[in-house]
Amino acid sequence: MTPETPDPLPPEAELALAWSGPKVRAPLSMALQLDRRLARIVGRTQEPMLGQMRLAWWRDALGKPVAERPRGDAVLDGIGEHWQGREAFLVQMVDGWEVLVTAQSLGPAEAEAFGAGRGAFFAGLADDPVTDALAARLAAAGRRWALADAAAQVSDPAESAALVGAGLAAAAPKVRIPSGLGGLAVLEALALRALSRGGRPLMEGRGASLAALRAAIFRA
Repeated sequence: MTPETPDPLPPEAELALAWSGPKVRAPLSMALQLDRRLARIVGRTQEPMLGQMRLAWWRDALGKPVAERPRGDAVLDGIGEHWQGREAFLVQMVDGWEVLVTAQSLGPAEAEAFGAGRGAFFAGLADDPVTDALAARLAAAGRRWALADAAAQVSDPAESAALVGAGLAAAAPKVRIPSGLGGLAVLEALALRALSRGGRPLMEGRGASLAALRAAIFRA
Protein backbone atom coordinates (compact mmCIF):
# COMPACT_ATOMS: atom_id res chain seq x y z
CA MET A 1 0.00 0.00 0.00
CA THR A 2 1.36 3.41 -0.97
CA PRO A 3 1.91 5.69 2.06
CA GLU A 4 -0.46 8.63 2.30
CA THR A 5 -0.51 11.84 4.27
CA PRO A 6 -3.38 12.73 6.63
CA ASP A 7 -6.54 14.31 5.24
CA PRO A 8 -8.00 17.59 6.50
CA LEU A 9 -10.55 16.83 9.23
CA PRO A 10 -14.13 18.15 9.12
CA PRO A 11 -15.11 21.14 11.30
CA GLU A 12 -16.79 19.05 13.99
CA ALA A 13 -13.61 16.97 14.38
CA GLU A 14 -11.45 20.07 14.73
CA LEU A 15 -13.89 21.38 17.33
CA ALA A 16 -13.70 18.10 19.22
CA LEU A 17 -9.91 18.22 19.22
CA ALA A 18 -9.98 21.77 20.56
CA TRP A 19 -12.14 20.66 23.49
CA SER A 20 -10.03 17.57 24.26
CA GLY A 21 -7.35 17.37 26.91
CA PRO A 22 -3.70 17.47 25.80
CA LYS A 23 -3.22 13.70 26.31
CA VAL A 24 -6.25 12.92 24.15
CA ARG A 25 -5.71 15.21 21.16
CA ALA A 26 -3.09 13.16 19.33
CA PRO A 27 -4.75 9.74 19.75
CA LEU A 28 -8.15 11.21 18.86
CA SER A 29 -6.70 12.88 15.78
CA MET A 30 -5.07 9.62 14.66
CA ALA A 31 -8.31 7.67 15.16
CA LEU A 32 -10.28 10.22 13.16
CA GLN A 33 -7.64 10.14 10.43
CA LEU A 34 -7.85 6.36 10.27
CA ASP A 35 -11.62 6.62 10.08
CA ARG A 36 -11.38 8.92 7.08
CA ARG A 37 -8.91 6.57 5.40
CA LEU A 38 -11.28 3.63 5.88
CA ALA A 39 -14.25 5.69 4.70
CA ARG A 40 -12.38 6.49 1.52
CA ILE A 41 -11.65 2.81 0.91
CA VAL A 42 -15.31 1.89 1.37
CA GLY A 43 -16.54 4.81 -0.72
CA ARG A 44 -14.35 3.80 -3.64
CA THR A 45 -15.11 0.08 -3.45
CA GLN A 46 -17.08 -1.38 -6.33
CA GLU A 47 -15.98 -4.99 -5.89
CA PRO A 48 -16.59 -6.16 -2.29
CA MET A 49 -13.65 -8.57 -2.34
CA LEU A 50 -11.23 -5.79 -3.25
CA GLY A 51 -12.63 -3.60 -0.51
CA GLN A 52 -12.22 -6.40 1.99
CA MET A 53 -8.62 -6.89 0.91
CA ARG A 54 -7.83 -3.21 1.46
CA LEU A 55 -9.48 -3.24 4.87
CA ALA A 56 -7.64 -6.46 5.73
CA TRP A 57 -4.35 -4.65 5.11
CA TRP A 58 -5.19 -2.26 7.92
CA ARG A 59 -6.45 -5.03 10.19
CA ASP A 60 -3.24 -6.98 9.66
CA ALA A 61 -1.03 -3.92 10.16
CA LEU A 62 -2.76 -3.00 13.41
CA GLY A 63 -2.38 -6.57 14.63
CA LYS A 64 1.40 -6.53 14.29
CA PRO A 65 3.86 -5.20 16.87
CA VAL A 66 4.75 -1.59 16.10
CA ALA A 67 8.30 -2.50 15.09
CA GLU A 68 7.01 -4.91 12.43
CA ARG A 69 4.58 -2.53 10.72
CA PRO A 70 5.31 -0.77 7.42
CA ARG A 71 6.83 2.66 7.94
CA GLY A 72 6.25 5.94 6.16
CA ASP A 73 2.45 6.29 6.36
CA ALA A 74 1.64 9.25 8.60
CA VAL A 75 -1.54 7.70 10.00
CA LEU A 76 -0.12 4.24 10.68
CA ASP A 77 3.02 5.76 12.21
CA GLY A 78 0.88 8.02 14.40
CA ILE A 79 -1.20 5.09 15.55
CA GLY A 80 1.98 3.27 16.52
CA GLU A 81 3.00 6.25 18.63
CA HIS A 82 -0.33 7.04 20.28
CA TRP A 83 -2.39 3.80 20.28
CA GLN A 84 0.17 1.17 21.24
CA GLY A 85 -1.53 -1.53 23.30
CA ARG A 86 -5.03 -0.29 22.44
CA GLU A 87 -5.13 -1.19 18.75
CA ALA A 88 -8.04 -3.61 19.35
CA PHE A 89 -10.38 -0.61 19.45
CA LEU A 90 -9.16 0.46 16.00
CA VAL A 91 -9.50 -3.07 14.64
CA GLN A 92 -13.15 -2.84 15.67
CA MET A 93 -13.36 0.31 13.57
CA VAL A 94 -12.07 -1.63 10.55
CA ASP A 95 -14.63 -4.35 11.23
CA GLY A 96 -17.39 -1.75 11.41
CA TRP A 97 -16.51 -0.28 8.03
CA GLU A 98 -16.35 -3.76 6.54
CA VAL A 99 -20.06 -4.16 7.29
CA LEU A 100 -20.78 -1.59 4.59
CA VAL A 101 -18.63 -3.50 2.10
CA THR A 102 -20.20 -6.91 2.69
CA ALA A 103 -23.83 -6.07 3.45
CA GLN A 104 -26.32 -6.73 0.64
CA SER A 105 -28.49 -3.97 2.11
CA LEU A 106 -28.20 -1.61 5.04
CA GLY A 107 -30.96 -2.43 7.49
CA PRO A 108 -31.24 -1.95 11.26
CA ALA A 109 -28.94 -4.87 12.15
CA GLU A 110 -26.25 -3.79 9.71
CA ALA A 111 -26.49 -0.19 10.88
CA GLU A 112 -26.09 -1.24 14.51
CA ALA A 113 -23.05 -3.41 13.72
CA PHE A 114 -21.48 -0.63 11.69
CA GLY A 115 -22.04 1.99 14.39
CA ALA A 116 -20.77 -0.21 17.21
CA GLY A 117 -17.58 -1.05 15.34
CA ARG A 118 -16.83 2.34 13.84
CA GLY A 119 -17.35 4.20 17.11
CA ALA A 120 -15.62 1.68 19.39
CA PHE A 121 -12.50 3.84 19.64
CA PHE A 122 -14.29 6.35 21.89
CA ALA A 123 -13.94 3.89 24.78
CA GLY A 124 -10.28 3.35 23.93
CA LEU A 125 -9.47 6.98 24.69
CA ALA A 126 -10.31 6.78 28.39
CA ASP A 127 -7.58 6.45 31.01
CA ASP A 128 -7.38 3.14 32.87
CA PRO A 129 -9.04 1.96 34.98
CA VAL A 130 -12.35 2.42 33.13
CA THR A 131 -15.56 1.51 34.92
CA ASP A 132 -18.13 -0.57 33.07
CA ALA A 133 -20.56 2.34 33.20
CA LEU A 134 -18.09 4.78 31.63
CA ALA A 135 -17.08 2.25 28.98
CA ALA A 136 -20.74 1.78 28.05
CA ARG A 137 -21.29 5.55 28.05
CA LEU A 138 -18.38 6.15 25.68
CA ALA A 139 -19.35 3.21 23.45
CA ALA A 140 -22.85 4.65 23.06
CA ALA A 141 -21.42 8.09 22.30
CA GLY A 142 -19.20 6.54 19.65
CA ARG A 143 -22.13 4.72 18.05
CA ARG A 144 -24.18 7.90 17.94
CA TRP A 145 -21.38 9.85 16.27
CA ALA A 146 -20.61 7.06 13.80
CA LEU A 147 -24.23 6.64 12.75
CA ALA A 148 -25.08 10.34 12.61
CA ASP A 149 -22.06 11.12 10.46
CA ALA A 150 -22.89 8.26 8.09
CA ALA A 151 -26.57 9.20 7.89
CA ALA A 152 -25.59 12.66 6.70
CA GLN A 153 -23.49 11.14 3.89
CA VAL A 154 -25.81 8.56 2.33
CA SER A 155 -28.30 9.42 -0.39
CA ASP A 156 -30.66 6.43 -0.05
CA PRO A 157 -33.60 7.40 2.23
CA ALA A 158 -34.02 3.84 3.54
CA GLU A 159 -30.35 3.56 4.47
CA SER A 160 -30.40 6.99 6.10
CA ALA A 161 -33.49 5.98 8.10
CA ALA A 162 -31.76 2.79 9.28
CA LEU A 163 -28.71 4.73 10.42
CA VAL A 164 -30.79 7.39 12.17
CA GLY A 165 -32.95 4.76 13.87
CA ALA A 166 -29.92 2.88 15.17
CA GLY A 167 -28.34 6.11 16.38
CA LEU A 168 -31.42 7.23 18.28
CA ALA A 169 -31.77 3.77 19.82
CA ALA A 170 -28.23 3.77 21.27
CA ALA A 171 -28.87 3.83 25.02
CA ALA A 172 -26.22 5.13 27.41
CA PRO A 173 -25.83 5.11 31.21
CA LYS A 174 -26.16 8.50 32.89
CA VAL A 175 -22.45 8.90 33.53
CA ARG A 176 -20.59 12.17 33.08
CA ILE A 177 -17.81 12.08 30.51
CA PRO A 178 -14.40 13.02 32.04
CA SER A 179 -13.14 16.52 31.34
CA GLY A 180 -10.20 15.36 29.24
CA LEU A 181 -12.66 13.66 26.90
CA GLY A 182 -14.75 16.76 26.39
CA GLY A 183 -14.25 16.47 22.63
CA LEU A 184 -16.13 13.18 22.63
CA ALA A 185 -19.02 14.85 24.43
CA VAL A 186 -18.99 17.50 21.69
CA LEU A 187 -19.18 14.88 18.94
CA GLU A 188 -21.98 13.05 20.75
CA ALA A 189 -24.03 16.21 21.24
CA LEU A 190 -23.65 17.22 17.61
CA ALA A 191 -24.57 13.67 16.59
CA LEU A 192 -27.73 13.61 18.70
CA ARG A 193 -28.75 16.97 17.28
CA ALA A 194 -28.16 15.74 13.74
CA LEU A 195 -30.04 12.48 14.37
CA SER A 196 -33.01 14.32 15.86
CA ARG A 197 -33.12 16.41 12.69
CA GLY A 198 -33.41 13.29 10.54
CA GLY A 199 -29.76 12.77 9.68
CA ARG A 200 -28.62 16.27 8.79
CA PRO A 201 -24.90 17.27 8.77
CA LEU A 202 -23.43 17.59 12.24
CA MET A 203 -22.44 21.25 11.95
CA GLU A 204 -25.51 22.41 10.02
CA GLY A 205 -27.29 25.46 11.37
CA ARG A 206 -26.42 28.16 13.88
CA GLY A 207 -27.40 25.97 16.82
CA ALA A 208 -24.57 23.52 16.25
CA SER A 209 -21.89 25.67 17.89
CA LEU A 210 -24.09 26.28 20.94
CA ALA A 211 -24.81 22.55 21.28
CA ALA A 212 -21.08 21.85 21.11
CA LEU A 213 -20.27 24.48 23.74
CA ARG A 214 -22.90 23.18 26.15
CA ALA A 215 -21.64 19.63 25.73
CA ALA A 216 -18.03 20.64 26.29
CA ILE A 217 -18.93 22.40 29.54
CA PHE A 218 -21.42 19.97 31.05
CA ARG A 219 -20.36 16.62 29.44
CA ALA A 220 -23.63 15.12 30.70
